[in-house]
Amino acid sequence: MMTAQPPIAGPGSAQKPDIQVTVRKQVASGALKAFGWGMVTFVGTLVGVLALWVGVLAILNVSPMIAKGPIDVWNYLFTLPAAEANRELMFGNLAVTLGHSLIGFVSGLVVAILGASIFQLSKGIEHALMPVAMLLRSVPLIAMAPVIIMIFGRDIATVAVIGGIVVLFPALVNISFGLKSASAQMNDLVEVYGGGSWAKLRKIAMPSSLPAFFAAVRISVPGAITGALLAEWLAVGGGIGGSIAGYIPQAQFSALWTSVVLVTIVSLVLYNVIQIVENVVLARMGMRAQTGI
Repeated sequence: MMTAQPPIAGPGSAQKPDIQVTVRKQVASGALKAFGWGMVTFVGTLVGVLALWVGVLAILNVSPMIAKGPIDVWNYLFTLPAAEANRELMFGNLAVTLGHSLIGFVSGLVVAILGASIFQLSKGIEHALMPVAMLLRSVPLIAMAPVIIMIFGRDIATVAVIGGIVVLFPALVNISFGLKSASAQMNDLVEVYGGGSWAKLRKIAMPSSLPAFFAAVRISVPGAITGALLAEWLAVGGGIGGSIAGYIPQAQFSALWTSVVLVTIVSLVLYNVIQIVENVVLARMGMRAQTGI
């Protein structure tokens, strides 16, 4: 009676798990390095902004009654007798502005993704609409604001439109460029296997456009906050944009500077968080981030 012999392992089978482990370690190391570099950049940016703030005030020698430094803002929020009321007011306005920013960000980015995808699927539509989009981008938003307000009223729809316009055009250009970055050989391979334009978009163009997509998101975050501030100032009121115009006539310079500082800090934090996520994701996917990592 013959007994079954165990299969003889080939010379490459023992190496396969080692190769997989090595690849995983390299990916994890790259992601960790990307995260660490992003944190260093984030801290360096905050330190640089603080140094620039203090340095400009010292060089220009502006009156302390008007110009407020980091210590003044800290005292306004945390040490003055009215600090609790100040925090409630400032962070309440900031929350409203961030809500408006999110509406504009989502509106603009979704339209940009859909528009770039349509442009990728149809060159005729791209050639017809891209010049129109660039023409609209050249019109100052503050000049378009009265028309937007007349059409949509002083409501949340105006916030979505104004914020979406600020986000849309830079995101549209970046994502469109990213979708075109796929190699011709990869597209030819999809065609050989019977794939059409939609298959090439989904399987090749979209994964290849990740660096450009993250760049669009990074640009869009401060743009969305700017759009929200404009919408609040020109149309809907509320938030930091709606209240900041009243601080100067009332000589509330501490509130004015604190509002500007909070918006700036939030913009820097969100920008750098997206940068860190981008570096980690691209490192795990074996793609080079635009920061050079």
